[in-house]
Amino acid sequence: MLKFYQKLAKTLKQNPAVLATVTSTKGSVPREVGAKMFISAEGKTCGTIGGGAGEAKVYQQALEILQTGEKKFVEIDLTGTPATQGVCGGTMLVWLERWTETENLHLVNQIIDILTSGESLAIVTPFNTDAQPYLETANTPSFPQLQNHALIETLLPPPTLLIIGAGHIGFYLAQVAKIAGFQIIIQDDRPDFATPERFPDALQVLAQPINSIPEKLEKIPNLCVALVTRGYSQDLEALEMLSNLQLQYIGMVGSEKRVKTVYKKLQLNPEFLQKIYAPIGLDIGALTPEEIAVSICAELIKVRRGGTGNSLSGKM
Repeated sequence: MLKFYQKLAKTLKQNPAVLATVTSTKGSVPREVGAKMFISAEGKTCGTIGGGAGEAKVYQQALEILQTGEKKFVEIDLTGTPATQGVCGGTMLVWLERWTETENLHLVNQIIDILTSGESLAIVTPFNTDAQPYLETANTPSFPQLQNHALIETLLPPPTLLIIGAGHIGFYLAQVAKIAGFQIIIQDDRPDFATPERFPDALQVLAQPINSIPEKLEKIPNLCVALVTRGYSQDLEALEMLSNLQLQYIGMVGSEKRVKTVYKKLQLNPEFLQKIYAPIGLDIGALTPEEIAVSICAELIKVRRGGTGNSLSGKM
């Protein structure tokens, strides 16, 4: 959401925009409660609430609200009737309100500052034509909640992926994970590989030994780690350092033989070793560095979102 609010701030400095937020759902729908998009005065959009005819309906309503300033709910019916043109099987309720530089830019800048600092917050959206959204930093629910005619939703800082190893897999993993919403840190002790030119979208590029950077990592929230190194000696050094950190995810590339060799040589807490996803990635038959990067990112999303990794067609 950090990037979303950064774009919203930039837009509000020029013209008003209508913020659309999914507030409730029933049945099978394309987006979750809290999903957002905004429509600018120029008719441009950022974010999505699911696409298709439902989003088109919200878009048309938003153009009217840009003129009137009226706040309202819009129901999106995806039950599959001829009148609705939806086939998902459920319904969504979307709250639309016009945001302006005068009334809302300060709030947006506060959100950006808090998320950038690595902290979480809750935004409260009252369903009242006279009330404005406001922030809560003390009470942040795990899931969006409807309370007292308002939506309370927690905004989390973007997760950070530390990629240890700037070779072929690391190169493509940085690109795929960036698209998936991760902030990227690259580490490799080879200065010819770990360069800002090779990783232009990385938050940091650390061309230094892994054991020299632990202090840089201790304060990073939502930290995930992918070990895609050139050899098991680098894995050993990295795992010894990482064993003292709080990690959301840690995975290590390599064959089963390489993984077992690393584990045998490590004198670490067995509980820490059990947390390592090794060999890294989901089994999708990946062979090339590009495919392996997709496999790793898929596993990152699975762990982050609580998925199963099973084919969706198996649920039919």
